[in-house]
Amino acid sequence: MKSINETVMKFVFLAAACTSVLAVALICIFLFANGIPAMAKIGLPDFLFGMKWKPSNGLYGIFPFILGSIYVTAGAIVVGVPTALLLAIFLAFYCPKKLYAPLKAMVNLLAGIPSVVYGFFGLTVFVPLLRQLTGHDGSTMLTASVLLGIMILPTVTGVAEPALKSVPTSYYEGALALGATHEKSVFGTVFPAAKSGVLAGVVLGIGRAIGETMAVIMVAGNQTWMPQGLFKGLRTMTANIVIEMGYATDLHREALIATGVVLFVFILIINLCVSALKRRAEDE
Repeated sequence: MKSINETVMKFVFLAAACTSVLAVALICIFLFANGIPAMAKIGLPDFLFGMKWKPSNGLYGIFPFILGSIYVTAGAIVVGVPTALLLAIFLAFYCPKKLYAPLKAMVNLLAGIPSVVYGFFGLTVFVPLLRQLTGHDGSTMLTASVLLGIMILPTVTGVAEPALKSVPTSYYEGALALGATHEKSVFGTVFPAAKSGVLAGVVLGIGRAIGETMAVIMVAGNQTWMPQGLFKGLRTMTANIVIEMGYATDLHREALIATGVVLFVFILIINLCVSALKRRAEDE
């Protein structure tokens, strides 16, 4: 009976693994089979570096959307990463025991909130607030960056905190023995020792930001031209796919799938960076 159960479980685990691999393979085949021909029809330079997206005129340049994705992600990093790292340090070294459990639960809750809820919050709070403070339209690059910064906070904190705790206590104790203060021991010794794990958290946060769709659609303004400043609207690659896929046909639809290929390559590079950083952390 035991051997039968083991055989069944091995088959179940193998089937689960094969299903995961097959799903990824099918997605890749779909994207590249439909996206690469579109790039060939449009022309790779015109597609990647074209400044105008006007499908009705046969113009399929996604450079404004690439820049929009990069700018919003960079803004999210500026807003979210420092806060997330300070929160991770607080949870790991400064947080009182009575406060740790509820604070950790709140961070985990942030990670589980649907993106559409974040988007609705940004639309009803951040957009009107920015409109009142600046006199500009509240649906801007700045609004999207702040909202994404909040969204990536639990991702970065969730990876950085265990990385900080995994540093041997001898590092901290040795720094104290040499006369360093608690703050200098944490920031000068423990934090640098956990840099690979911390960087992995930051890169995962970047992946979350660049792949976000619904919240960005609701607060970014969705203009198809080149980004023109913090207080102007923009459109990201993910937003463009979602907004136009419902009515796109022929080459227009293929161009949107090709945009998905570009986004897939971005995410693949980010995942490779995370894997490399994790291996480096394990080696250290």
